[in-house]
Amino acid sequence: ALRCSLQFLGNIAAGNGDSQNSIWKCAFPDLFLTCLTYSDDKIVAYCCMVLFTCLNSEKVRELLDPGNLTVALHVLKVYKEQLESEWSFLIVTDHLLKCPELVKALYAKLSNQERVALLELMMAKVSEKNPVTSEEMNVFMSHADFLAGCFQEKCEAVLKLTSPADAEDEEALVTIRLLDVLCEMTSNNGQLEHLQALPGLLETAIDTLRLTHLAGKQTVNIFTATHAMTEQEEISHPAVGFKSHLIRLIGNLCYKNKENQDKVYELDGIPLILDNCSIDDNNPFVSQWAVYALRNLTEQNERNQELIAQMEEKGLADNSSLESMGVEVEKRDDKLILRSVRKKP
Repeated sequence: ALRCSLQFLGNIAAGNGDSQNSIWKCAFPDLFLTCLTYSDDKIVAYCCMVLFTCLNSEKVRELLDPGNLTVALHVLKVYKEQLESEWSFLIVTDHLLKCPELVKALYAKLSNQERVALLELMMAKVSEKNPVTSEEMNVFMSHADFLAGCFQEKCEAVLKLTSPADAEDEEALVTIRLLDVLCEMTSNNGQLEHLQALPGLLETAIDTLRLTHLAGKQTVNIFTATHAMTEQEEISHPAVGFKSHLIRLIGNLCYKNKENQDKVYELDGIPLILDNCSIDDNNPFVSQWAVYALRNLTEQNERNQELIAQMEEKGLADNSSLESMGVEVEKRDDKLILRSVRKKP
């Protein structure tokens, strides 16, 4: 009977604002909470359908009330526990994520596993290729500020993964997912400039790369560069690709941005990136991302070009990496410069 009742409510609410408001007035928050925590998956799904149909921007703001926030928390739990629940997915992506204040309030209340689930939903949203309005872009930029702050605060948690016993450390898994979302956000021109100007994000990325790179050299762990696998083998570890993504983020943040290019120089980030140009099975495509980052660091930046040229002359830079960038070192008027050449096939 409850299933049928919820289906009926969903049907009468569809496209009917008056019905939606009436249902909301009667069902929010208590009936929704009761149904969202029901042991019957169908009832939970139908409840999500009704909730999705009734929600709008005004009602989403009602969820900010501490007593009502539980509804949003339970929707996220439903998504995490019933991954095939399309309605819970849509509630988060189409409604909850449009309210940055709600996302912050939710994030503070979530367990680390639930934070990973929320970040995966945010990843799905920022990966969409649909054109966005200026209002939606402002929302994304608010999310970017918040996530960058979370990453800066918790980035060192990933170092726990140097211990095999902590391979599933939940705080570290959140850090990994935060980095994934930031990489995706900086791949979007609309959000890139905003993130390029965020204080501390670039410095944090370089510091974290340095710490993980050093950790990989001190002992053998997931951050240690390795190239001994057969084609059939595949490393299964949550931190696979973490250094690649850090370098990708650094490269994105330096794209056509002289201030950030210079910042990487001052933080000794260029030798660090050059040291990650080799193939590494723990970090797929790391050499390609390093080449990409170096291209962005040297574009119209003579000082960075000169540093790499000097390092190559001293044998501190891998010449094959420079070739893959399509450049070579040339001495001109007692000065070392990087000169564009045709890439070798």
